[in-house]
Amino acid sequence: MDNGASALPVTENFGQIDLLIEPEWIIPIEPAGLILVNHSIAIQNGRILDVLPSTEAQQKYRPNETMTLPGHVVLPGLINLHTHAAMNLFRGYADDLPLMQWLNDRIWPVEARLASPSFVHDGTLLACAEMLRGGVTCFNDMYFFPQASAEAAVRMGMRAAIGLVVIDFPSNYAADVGDYLSKGLACRDLWKDDPLLSFNLAPHAPYTVSDASFERIAVLADQLDLGIHIHLHETHDEIAQSLKQYGIRPLARLHRLGLLSPQFLAVHAVHLEISEIELLQKFGAHIAHCPSSNLKLGSGIAPVAKMKQLGLNFGIGTDSAASNNRLDSFAEMRLASLLAKGVSGDATVLDSHQSLHAATLGGACALGLESVIGSISKGKFADLCAVRLDDWQLLPRFDVASHLVNVATRNDVSHVWVAGIHKLKDGILLPIDGGILADTAEMWQNRILNV
Repeated sequence: MDNGASALPVTENFGQIDLLIEPEWIIPIEPAGLILVNHSIAIQNGRILDVLPSTEAQQKYRPNETMTLPGHVVLPGLINLHTHAAMNLFRGYADDLPLMQWLNDRIWPVEARLASPSFVHDGTLLACAEMLRGGVTCFNDMYFFPQASAEAAVRMGMRAAIGLVVIDFPSNYAADVGDYLSKGLACRDLWKDDPLLSFNLAPHAPYTVSDASFERIAVLADQLDLGIHIHLHETHDEIAQSLKQYGIRPLARLHRLGLLSPQFLAVHAVHLEISEIELLQKFGAHIAHCPSSNLKLGSGIAPVAKMKQLGLNFGIGTDSAASNNRLDSFAEMRLASLLAKGVSGDATVLDSHQSLHAATLGGACALGLESVIGSISKGKFADLCAVRLDDWQLLPRFDVASHLVNVATRNDVSHVWVAGIHKLKDGILLPIDGGILADTAEMWQNRILNV
């Protein structure tokens, strides 16, 4: 799969390094369940060179910069496994509606009037800033004008998996399926060597993409070694439509058309039967679990406990700010854990370490990026976030992992690095001024209100 960055060997350096981070705790995600106390992370050329006790690190390395963070925990940067970043400009615009009414009556009409490269660039810029502020270092996107999404992500210095959207009706972006594919692949060809970007094919949903289009996508995915990123089994209505039109459920249709593989990512997957979870697991496929969006649109609750029990990998997504209202991966982690416990009746399901895995390495595996991000491991990119846990409002503190999932919020994120470069420092966003973002959002709000 096109990772957007190949794993490079890291040469040990018993001396000068770029950065040494010295937090009170490190949760590396790998090995599972481990919490390191008074350890340091040595970073050179944007990658993790070493993870070792702080006393040893101080003797072994001469860092150009040392970041000492008492009362902080450092973990891998969070991965938002599904969003439509540009739709940050629709935050709160179409609330309290079911999915198809939300799409048909509110979202699609205004997109038809306003969707453009500038809309996508500005909305994605706003989304990147929100995600970085909340500890997210990588997001998996699906929207029109992917070139504009890529430009915004690179401008912010944020890692992104860019979905090359395909849908069976014309839009401001493309006239037909062939046009969607040619424009999307041209974007990939232009940006494929950028170390921050990777790409996948993103057919919107079974109810908006025909069999013929899916067959073309399956061939291209195989030829170009690209993942497939699709909304699937989100609502009961979607399944009823498929049964009426095709005589089978949507997942069975995609299976028949040859789309399932280890690079297949199903978004939402709310209404899965046990046999369907087993089918996805058999193919090594993945799920993007978006609990807040599923609840807000009245779609239901995904069977995460069963997915976990049957070994199906899943990560955490927010969906868009139009159907969630926040790109807040901390909130999604906690909600995912609580819903899994409540639905299953098992308080041990999706514990804190498993929730953190889903929000980091689970997402990396789903994007085919597990060799370069998702855990604090030697040789991987230094995509990291630090969370402050010593504020009086967070005390007492008995379990650092539990605190991250059940107590801390995105507002407690103090520092964020992407490939070892500071993006958030002491709570201050570095790539762009907040005043610029506010002015941009207000300008688009006025344009949307005048549609």
